[in-house]
Amino acid sequence: MDLLNQHSGLWLLGLALALLATGVIAGILAGLLGVGGGIVIVPVLYHLFTLLGIDESVRMHVTVGTSLATIIPTSIMSSRAHRKRGSLDLALIKRLMPSVIVGVLAGSIASRYLSGSVLTAVFATVALVVALNMAFKREGFALADGLPGPVGTSLLGGGIGGISTLMGIGGGTLSVPILNALRVPMHTAVGTGAMLGMVISFPGALAFLINGLGVADRPPASLGYVNLLGMAMIVPATMATTGWGAKLAHAIDARRLRQVFAVFLALTSLRMFYGLLH
Repeated sequence: MDLLNQHSGLWLLGLALALLATGVIAGILAGLLGVGGGIVIVPVLYHLFTLLGIDESVRMHVTVGTSLATIIPTSIMSSRAHRKRGSLDLALIKRLMPSVIVGVLAGSIASRYLSGSVLTAVFATVALVVALNMAFKREGFALADGLPGPVGTSLLGGGIGGISTLMGIGGGTLSVPILNALRVPMHTAVGTGAMLGMVISFPGALAFLINGLGVADRPPASLGYVNLLGMAMIVPATMATTGWGAKLAHAIDARRLRQVFAVFLALTSLRMFYGLLH
């Protein structure tokens, strides 16, 4: 699909409606599953941009940059809500925050030099691990009691910040299961993940915006690697529908739903790996 077609009014209308649907899907699933929107937005955007013929050289960069940008307002609201509920452990956040910031900066710098294939491989690999964890995690499983020492905590925070930035997700997808496996109470782990999402999304999105300035073959309405039309459509839809998902969660078997989403993530991961090999 050439760029002239991409600038036609009908094509742009179709893109806007598809992005709106992405936001609705991400919001409902985030509320249903208690996962960050990024882990839903990235695979849906990736499939959408593939179907619309967005050039492979920029497809994953725009996907990741747009996802990080959409996380900024939702993570701010989520952090405020968790703080009001008292589910933020400030001592835990202070221990993790410095190394998370270092990881975000490292991921932001690396994203300038990494190809779309590498970003796709990073997402596909971690998504497969997340899917396996969601599908097979045993209740009560723990790696240790509490965070490791200073060096271990620094490596943990740096990994969460760097990998989340390269994947286009907030901190929750990685930090919540990791912290919970370290016997951090689930509500505290979720609140911490929301706060880390604020730290990760803003500088990460800014880096992708700057790194993509002037790059050819980006989809219309893109500023750097951030698609502004995507932000305008996805953010309101996600914020409006997360509550719907939370209400539906009480009427649906959450364990079975997580397994279904794990299958979706695993298939997305395998589809990405297949694309890299062909």
